[in-house]
Amino acid sequence: MTVYLDVVLLENLCMNYIILFATGYLMKIKMKQLRLAASSLLGGIYAVIAYLEILPIYSSLGMKMILSILMVYIAFQPKSIKLLGKQLVIFYLTSFVFGGCAFALLYFIKPQNILMRNGVYVGTYPIKIALLGGIVGFIITYIAFKIVKTRLHKKDILYNIEITLQEKKLSIKAMLDTGNLLKDPISGMPVIVVEKEQLYSLLPTRLLDHIEEWIGGEGEFLNQIEEKELVTRFRMIPFSSVGKQNGLMLGFKADQVAIEREEGIQIRKDIIIGIFNQTLSKDKRYSALIGLDLLEERSEESELITNFKREH
Repeated sequence: MTVYLDVVLLENLCMNYIILFATGYLMKIKMKQLRLAASSLLGGIYAVIAYLEILPIYSSLGMKMILSILMVYIAFQPKSIKLLGKQLVIFYLTSFVFGGCAFALLYFIKPQNILMRNGVYVGTYPIKIALLGGIVGFIITYIAFKIVKTRLHKKDILYNIEITLQEKKLSIKAMLDTGNLLKDPISGMPVIVVEKEQLYSLLPTRLLDHIEEWIGGEGEFLNQIEEKELVTRFRMIPFSSVGKQNGLMLGFKADQVAIEREEGIQIRKDIIIGIFNQTLSKDKRYSALIGLDLLEERSEESELITNFKREH
């Protein structure tokens, strides 16, 4: 069978372009067509070199890794090694999906005039299969990412929590914040950050209205609060955030916090509620922040209830 090198180049250039475009689209990267074309051309030239066995190292794993890194860097020009790594992972995942689609099409079509040499397919069908496999692979990858993103958004990031304080209960939604590592410096208890406006059903209005005074050292108004036992629950929690270093947040120890999780309801009795004086979510989807370490660690003052029924 006669094999034309320009066909080999064109087939691989098209497939590389589709894979790179899908990678950029899934990662929402602002792509430049010239860079995508240059990267795809590099992959196509490598395929020709592999087919002709021009270089003895064409099939080595190290060479293929270097090629992948070069292609991703040329196409997207990432500004950090971490970002390059993420793009490389998505590039490989997309390649595997597209390759699987192409192999499946080859299996069903079963063309007679097709040849594989040094990992490069050539013949009448490959360019058609590459384009069709690329389209099918893109659709499958896009749908898979949407499903994963939706499940992550709905189940893994937002949690229903219930705060109990002196027989009063407050049910709110909390967002998982991996950057929330706040702990009470004295007891070491983890802190859940809650918007102040949500806490009026648990705490006296006079106390919440004078938070800044207490933090500033003007705490005479506390003498007018009848529930003295409640006052003893409060803590000063140091924190740092964007635009504010060495800040202080007022917090109080809750009787318990129930966190609704996929495997059951987690009850924690060693939680400090940090009072946040601003809005956490502009669209009101959540009004509290919960730390990842709080979900992962197992405390002596916690239990998991699995025999419960969801109301939604």
